[in-house]
Amino acid sequence: MGDWDWKYDPDARHVIGETPNLAFVAQVEERADELVRAAAALYPDGASYQGRSPGVQDEVLPGGMFQYLTVVRQQCLYIVQVTAWPL
Repeated sequence: MGDWDWKYDPDARHVIGETPNLAFVAQVEERADELVRAAAALYPDGASYQGRSPGVQDEVLPGGMFQYLTVVRQQCLYIVQVTAWPL
């Protein structure tokens, strides 16, 4: 996977909030791991990449959705919003 990683932006408390649905948060983090592996394969030389980054994208999962921003030159996927559907 190289140096690729994912993070909550600005931090987990701000993005996740006080959601009681910890199973959904685990799904988000598992999917983020998958997206990082995909980005590392798609952009193997991410730090020297000269094109545009993909921008903010939505990911819908059972139980909710999240938005993330992939910044290729930083080799990082930033989760910027997590929305769990009401239980």
